[in-house]
Amino acid sequence: MRLPDELLSSLAPVKGFDGSAFLQVHASGQQVTSVRLNTLKINEVSEVPSFGRDVREAIPWCDKGYCLDTRPSFTFDPLFHAGCYYVQEASSMFLEQAMKQTADLSASLKVLDLCAAPGGKSTHIQSLISKDSLLVSNEVIRSRAQVLKDNIIKWGAGNVLVTHNDPKDFSGLESYFDVIVADAPCSGSGLFRRDPEAIHEWSLNNVTLCSRRQQRILADIWSSLKNDGVLIYSTCSYSKEEDEDIVSWLAHEFAAEVIPLAIPPEWGIIASGGGYRFWPDKVRGEGFFLACLRKKNGEKTSVIKLKNKARQPDKKEAAIVDKWMLCAGKYFTRHQDQIYAWPEPLAADFHFLQENLKLMYSGIFIGELVRDKLVPSHALALSTVLQPAIERVELDHENAILYLQRKELKTSLTGRGWKLVCYKGHPLGWINALGNRVNNYYPKELRILKDRVQ
Repeated sequence: MRLPDELLSSLAPVKGFDGSAFLQVHASGQQVTSVRLNTLKINEVSEVPSFGRDVREAIPWCDKGYCLDTRPSFTFDPLFHAGCYYVQEASSMFLEQAMKQTADLSASLKVLDLCAAPGGKSTHIQSLISKDSLLVSNEVIRSRAQVLKDNIIKWGAGNVLVTHNDPKDFSGLESYFDVIVADAPCSGSGLFRRDPEAIHEWSLNNVTLCSRRQQRILADIWSSLKNDGVLIYSTCSYSKEEDEDIVSWLAHEFAAEVIPLAIPPEWGIIASGGGYRFWPDKVRGEGFFLACLRKKNGEKTSVIKLKNKARQPDKKEAAIVDKWMLCAGKYFTRHQDQIYAWPEPLAADFHFLQENLKLMYSGIFIGELVRDKLVPSHALALSTVLQPAIERVELDHENAILYLQRKELKTSLTGRGWKLVCYKGHPLGWINALGNRVNNYYPKELRILKDRVQ
């Protein structure tokens, strides 16, 4: 791996840069695999058999983050598909410290994850905020927003909306968000170990272009942050122009207040220019930069004005839904024949955002009403609001993989009707037993395409 000379010379004066150690860690071929547990579904890393004895160490800045000694086949782990954990780069899990040290996570917060695909930071934020808080998970590129939506559904939470808006679209939500997380598009030098091909696309000119784009993005969303609200800015770039210089620009342009974080020295994180640098020769993770800034010149509250009333199911339709899910604390809305559940305390906000943003997904999609019956959705299967009385079918590993491949199961089933397919007690999706055959309702677009572990 030959790193660009221009990159190395530009990093020489940056705080914490050790040229020989930096080159050595990139030449080593070392790969770091890390995961973060979904506390909606599991609490202990020992509950994931595929990790075996490969859990090397806990990530110090993330309560439920772990580094693995080797990379298991996540594709062939049913618990991965059940949303029990997320495979995420360890350095980026530092977002947890930024959230905990700058915001009251016990309060009802409105949070925007601006550049959210594929979903690592959004699922992390959802695990940190209170159940009465709201998360808008946004991705401007629609194809990436679809992947984001799939991962949000897999996570199983009901207080998230997935949107695909340009940053400038949020300028109309004046003083709406308490926290904005902007993991900005960047030149990507911090991920060279994971993606060596990206080295060929790197240039100082691209760094300059990314820095300008980052400024435009932040300027577009600044008005949607409340007074005393927090912006958490991050990149996976080493370049000062995209890191410390952006912090300095925010402080000057918007009179933003840089928020220092308490960082134990043994973590190996370097404080630099109002932010925090992760050098791969000093931490068990990839290159990363994060800074927190507080807005000091805006309004404290926003005004929600609804144009229309959300359409709700009638009593008969509500009774049908009641057989499938725990309805307490939920507000139901209907779009054509599709039923969605929103958190009742957040219903007005959900409706407001639905009217003002390009919404791809919200709350929990319960299912579709067909001739006075509900066809349950995959999202309902992976949620945490299922009625306990729903019949479950526990599968072994072989059959769980067959199910995820949408192949015929090698197990006998009794009875007819909808059944929830589970692996080690965790739902994977639905089947419909029709006596002489079983219909597999696992989404085609999510199915495992490989025939065996490679």
